[in-house]
Amino acid sequence: MTIKNVTVAGSGVLGSQIAFQTAFKGFNVTVYDINEDAINTAKERIKGLRHMYKHDIAATDADFEAGLSRISYTWDLAEAVKNADLVIEAIPERPDIKKDFYTKIAKMAPKEAIFTSNSSTLVPSMFMEDTGRPGQFLNMHFANQVWLNNTAEIMGSPKTDPAIYKEIVQFARNIGMIPIELKKEQPGYILNSLLIPLLSAGEGLWVKGVADPQMIDKTWMAATGAPMGPFAILDVVGIRTAYNITSAQAKADNDQNAQILADKLKELLDAGKLGMESGEGFYHYPNPEYKSPDFLKI
Repeated sequence: MTIKNVTVAGSGVLGSQIAFQTAFKGFNVTVYDINEDAINTAKERIKGLRHMYKHDIAATDADFEAGLSRISYTWDLAEAVKNADLVIEAIPERPDIKKDFYTKIAKMAPKEAIFTSNSSTLVPSMFMEDTGRPGQFLNMHFANQVWLNNTAEIMGSPKTDPAIYKEIVQFARNIGMIPIELKKEQPGYILNSLLIPLLSAGEGLWVKGVADPQMIDKTWMAATGAPMGPFAILDVVGIRTAYNITSAQAKADNDQNAQILADKLKELLDAGKLGMESGEGFYHYPNPEYKSPDFLKI
């Protein structure tokens, strides 16, 4: 392994989790975002992971502080990537923004640096030429709550160097992930190809007034033994993300049902109910109702 210094570009919910998990496992991490406000938010978001690490995986305060000590922050892109062995991009799912980002860092990062994208929908061949190093570019997609749902879906382009692919598989193991090796490009990878139809089906039942979110979740959990239903998963993913995806779908397809769903999700956002991140979405956190022993009693 030649990877020691990792830059995580984008400090949203998942970017912050990736950054801390990487530092927690012993790597030096630089967190990049576009301005000082975003960086200050990232610092607080990462500090806020302490409870989950202590509660979910029995990390000590000393363990957590050691992770924090290995993280630095900057909104200067050249500074962020100048010593990077690996850049993990976790910026918005917009091709124009990603193309601009890769074109810029191609000129700034060391020529040996590997670039990876955490994109959940966009495949690496879309950006491989923009990176200036198509052989050293691939996707590495993380699931939310990286300390628990510990998978990294790894997908190369037709030009990804097999040796680089193997190095990223090993890196994923080194930060506590289970590497999920994809043999070809696939939008949505494996996880989201399975998950999105479930979430869409649950949302559809809610929009049509068939049942409320808790009853839908109870049905799924009771019938399958799953620890969460679709609306609990939406709280983890984040209501804002669900709204952005649904709103874009409604506009692109002129889909009336999608617009109704977007409007219902917007009501939650306007009430400050962002999901687990804000302490309330479809459930209340840190002790959501679906984890109660009585939840499945109807």
